[in-house]
Amino acid sequence: MKAGKHEIRIWSVLVWLLVWQLASMRLDSDILLVSPVRVVCRLGFLMGTASFWKTIVFTLSRIAAGFFAAVAAGCALAAAASYFRKMQELLAPVMLVVKSVPVASFIILALIWFSSRNLSVLISFLMVLPVIYTNVLGGIGGVDRELLEMAQVFRIPRMRVVRYIYLPQIMPFFYSACRVSLGLCWKAGVAAEVIGIPRGSVGECLQQAKVYLDTPDLFAWTLVIVALSLAFEQLVLFLVRKAACLLGNVK
Repeated sequence: MKAGKHEIRIWSVLVWLLVWQLASMRLDSDILLVSPVRVVCRLGFLMGTASFWKTIVFTLSRIAAGFFAAVAAGCALAAAASYFRKMQELLAPVMLVVKSVPVASFIILALIWFSSRNLSVLISFLMVLPVIYTNVLGGIGGVDRELLEMAQVFRIPRMRVVRYIYLPQIMPFFYSACRVSLGLCWKAGVAAEVIGIPRGSVGECLQQAKVYLDTPDLFAWTLVIVALSLAFEQLVLFLVRKAACLLGNVK
């Protein structure tokens, strides 16, 4: 399994930063469009405060918890659904609803039923669950039947079949599911915080920046979200690739 090639080049980033700077100078209004220099300065100031890091930990821990809980649940449900046909039929409408209902609807319903403090955990979980479930289930269904028959003929223990036949063939599907769902969980998780406004979250900071028309803060926190999302994505995909290498799934 190979990681995808990075398509972003430094020169293209610099070009867009220059366009941003020129547009900011042309508008000459920090409320409408703040310059990248001002954003970096504001971000540097925020990083020097203890509250900034507490906010990062608050949001990161909850979105990560929702993601990993969804990965565990999605894999377990996919394994069960592949074994019990009725369970697959039972879960089909649930997964369809979760994939189809707008995120805002889930957020509003969750706010009616639960506290907003752990709202991002639930929303991240819901966004990731159907992606992991569908891909892992597809991976299980695509396992080579001839290999399974051979394992049965030679009476290979079940755990060895899982380790050497199922897992290596499921890993590409699982890797793709993680790549797709990682971005979704961050977008949905932060959106949940912006609407629910849990105290001490990144979403609360974004909401306050909007209320007070503090554009430098808005851009600075947006950059933080992008950086956290990319770092978390690279870490998770690195771990998945390492697991794939251990399973002998190197292509």
